[in-house]
Amino acid sequence: MIEKASNWRDYELVDCSSGEKLERFGKYKFIRPDPQIIWKTAKNADWDSADAHYIRSEKGGGRWEYKTAAAKERQVIRYDSPGGELRFIVKPTDFKHMGIFPEQAANWDRVQKLIAEARGQRTEDRNSDGNINAPNILNLFAYTGGATIAAAKAGARVCHVDAAKGMVSWARENALESGLNDAPIRWITDDCAKFVQREIRRGVRYDGIIMDPPSYGRGPGGELWKLEDNLFEMAELAAKLLSDKPLFFMLNSYTTGLSAEVMEYLLRSILPEMNVTSFVLGLPVKGSENALPCGSTALATNHES
Repeated sequence: MIEKASNWRDYELVDCSSGEKLERFGKYKFIRPDPQIIWKTAKNADWDSADAHYIRSEKGGGRWEYKTAAAKERQVIRYDSPGGELRFIVKPTDFKHMGIFPEQAANWDRVQKLIAEARGQRTEDRNSDGNINAPNILNLFAYTGGATIAAAKAGARVCHVDAAKGMVSWARENALESGLNDAPIRWITDDCAKFVQREIRRGVRYDGIIMDPPSYGRGPGGELWKLEDNLFEMAELAAKLLSDKPLFFMLNSYTTGLSAEVMEYLLRSILPEMNVTSFVLGLPVKGSENALPCGSTALATNHES
């Protein structure tokens, strides 16, 4: 099934055709490449009014071409989550990203509901200050903090880990935009595998783990990451940090060769005692019943999810 991220206020997928997608972020429309868009449907007039277009280079990478100079600037876009409004800074980057993966909002909704359920069950479980104990959530490969902010908004304590210092700084700004300046979030810039290994040695445990790794990348010390080669070992390692009564383990993939069923099989093999489901994340296309598939997620919980 496709889980649609449908509650954006300032984002929409306007159209997609011929290897590209036309998206509106805030005031401006952007054209970005997407190799899985193999259909060649007619393009409407909206494409001609795009404010910026990312052009792929034959040598790798690419560049932005702007019709509207102001489209280069940062904007704040809003998402209506079950836990309240989330706000994110977006702007074009040199590697075509905008600072947010809008389809992930469907996962944020699930995380918030699981945290809310857990907090409701812990009303008699209070700490020394008399406050309800909040679930402890680990967000690995956390990028600009979408899942971190959603979890914190739902009342969780969150440890946010990413290897890129700039992305962690961006995530902190997003937290401020969402009114979470005093939220219990640990901001960690580190290689995720090394961090997890240290947490295991420290005896730290988490009630929920989110892993949203890239298809390819390098850590701050030049550590090579390739999803197909490293995902199983990384997920197996991270699972050792789960508490005795974990809420969830969420695993996401953008690699088109890894289907939702593959992700589900992987997670079942690591956490056979938990209930595992999988689904495709998608973005609804404006004025259409279609949704553009954007990634696969496997989710392990201790109840039917």
